[in-house]
Amino acid sequence: MGILSTLILLPLLAIPFVLFVPKEKIQWAKYIALSIISIQFILTIFIYFGFKNQPAIGINTSNLAFSEHYSWLSFSLGNYGVFCSELFFGLDGLNVLLVVLSGFILFIAMIASWKVNKKEKAYFSLFLLLSSSIFGCFASLDLLVFFIFFEFMLLPMYFLIGIWGGEKRQYAAIKFFLYTMVGSTFILAVILGLYASVIDPLKTGFLLGFTGDTDQIISQTQQLLLIGDILPSQMVHSFNMTYLLDPNNIIPTSILDPNNSFHWFGYRSRELGFLFLFIGFGIKLPLVPLHTWLPDAHVQAPTPVSIILAGILLKIGGYGLIRLGFTIFPDGAQTFSWLIGFISMITIVYGAYVAMGQKNLKRLIAYSSVSHMGFVTLGLVSYNALGMTGAIYQMVSHGLIASMLFFAAGILSDRTKNLEISDYSGLASKMPYFTAFVVVAFFASLGLPGFSGFIGEAFVFLGIFDSAMNFNTIPYWMVGFSLLGLVLTAAYYLWTLQRMFFGKYWVKDANYWNAQLIDLNARELGIMVVLSVMVLLFGIMPSLLTDLITPSIDHLTRILR
Repeated sequence: MGILSTLILLPLLAIPFVLFVPKEKIQWAKYIALSIISIQFILTIFIYFGFKNQPAIGINTSNLAFSEHYSWLSFSLGNYGVFCSELFFGLDGLNVLLVVLSGFILFIAMIASWKVNKKEKAYFSLFLLLSSSIFGCFASLDLLVFFIFFEFMLLPMYFLIGIWGGEKRQYAAIKFFLYTMVGSTFILAVILGLYASVIDPLKTGFLLGFTGDTDQIISQTQQLLLIGDILPSQMVHSFNMTYLLDPNNIIPTSILDPNNSFHWFGYRSRELGFLFLFIGFGIKLPLVPLHTWLPDAHVQAPTPVSIILAGILLKIGGYGLIRLGFTIFPDGAQTFSWLIGFISMITIVYGAYVAMGQKNLKRLIAYSSVSHMGFVTLGLVSYNALGMTGAIYQMVSHGLIASMLFFAAGILSDRTKNLEISDYSGLASKMPYFTAFVVVAFFASLGLPGFSGFIGEAFVFLGIFDSAMNFNTIPYWMVGFSLLGLVLTAAYYLWTLQRMFFGKYWVKDANYWNAQLIDLNARELGIMVVLSVMVLLFGIMPSLLTDLITPSIDHLTRILR
């Protein structure tokens, strides 16, 4: 068993031990979960340092880091060929940082869960199930397995919000579930179409009776496929993403065939495939106007779940869009460049503008996340290495910063059960250490130089300006209007700092809150220090991340150009 399968399987094996902890030893559930999450975190550290020693990798090659291949499903469908799906895991520059980020954020969320004292066995079992699903989704290179893990994340998130959330938790959980299910429908439609369009050339060759070395069998099979000399019943269809990227494995006249004559509303099947993926993963990111589930989910979710939602789950939308949309349908991405740029611009500016009007601190941070996810898709539509590197960098940076912001909100909520901005003033005099870390988080999120947020946004805008100048992918006015989001972001963060943390000390319920508003304890201080160091480190030394991204991004831009 390899390192990636261990990341996925380990929490699943631990769940029965958590569930059967005796009531009188309920604390054991917490320690078992912490042990498993800690092991996962350590393994992702090994992945980070081990990946740096791997050769440069291309997206459509089998030269993947930590690659694992296991047989899973294979059966005949008669005249419809052979159904085949494999447990295929591997890392390249598109997913390695997100796997590492997941290990870190899950560890932080686990520490933040330490005060959970309601249905502990159920909570930590769901936490472990969510952990397994996250790693499975990021590491899977088989579309069916990817989709299964993608869907499995819905269940633990639904219950974690619906049981341990706020007053309107059931409404928020149902809304989250329904929105994501709608997005999954669009994604599944494309996955099924891709499955019907691609063969596994090696297994098809074996079925046809070819012998010899692997390359020879694949070549012979692809030649027969090209001239249409393979019957449908002889085809072994595949969900393998690497086969999807080789045009020699595409069945003629299928939806993936560039020469397919099928049109709907003037768009070819490949263009429609990209559009469906853009909608499906756009809900997960989320992009405006598909974003309305996110603020409700964040406000009602418990603090650790908000950390996971903002720090990891939103990134699955961006990752899926890159891995499936931009790599498999590069022509579709080019066709909808204007639409992607326009929606990105609206998401950036609208999210920041609405954040300015929020009265609840957690809702403000949630709309800030909406705005920052717009930078991801804006960087992708640059189609150059700088902008697309910025998009992935932005996902990692936002994961760290958003975790810090939601943890800060959770600290205040734990003390007073209140996050209304107008109910606080001058907290700096009462909680100086807490205020100092909030200032770091706010400045990092607004993109102050020296923090990781600045690097991601700078790369995105440098890339998109270059693209607008040399390739005219989107007009200049979109790029210019998107810059307004940076100004609005600075405005709502600075205004919130002024209202809540500076000036004369005042709180709504002084008789009760004065005793509750104590500064950070050791657990909270430790989390804040670690997150602050990470945000500063990646802001000062971006090469710690970009060195891992560059080879795959270079290959991806060659596909898109």
